[in-house]
Amino acid sequence: MSYFVVKECNDSEIVKPLFLEYSQIKGAESCFVSFDKELADLNAYYKGGALLIGYENDKPVSCAALKKIDDNSCEGKRLFIKSEYRGKGYARIILKALMEKAKALGFKEIVFTTKPSVMKTAYSLYKKMGFEELSETDGIVSMRIDLLK
Repeated sequence: MSYFVVKECNDSEIVKPLFLEYSQIKGAESCFVSFDKELADLNAYYKGGALLIGYENDKPVSCAALKKIDDNSCEGKRLFIKSEYRGKGYARIILKALMEKAKALGFKEIVFTTKPSVMKTAYSLYKKMGFEELSETDGIVSMRIDLLK
């Protein structure tokens, strides 16, 4: 029987392969502007936020990140599940863990951007989890959730 657990990660060498696999999704290229700078020093890029890894039976299969915007707001980024592990409910689990981590860090809201035409499942999950749409530009939707509700 398999189990799934989410842990905070300080080892960028565990995170990088998942981020790189995520960056190969066709149609998501616009989500990876200045990606080289981000990858060069993940711990500095996400300072004040967090990197989370989802493990199935101790194997890293999922990731998500929080990037500090200011003392009240953070951006949820890089929510990704390896394709062969999708459909098991892991995205909901890691998104809940991301929200709990954001609250623990004292943030009042999480903002996300997503491209529904490419990431239909993620977009649908964000809406189900209570994220509201703020705007849409060129097929990229900005969303947010109030963590104090």
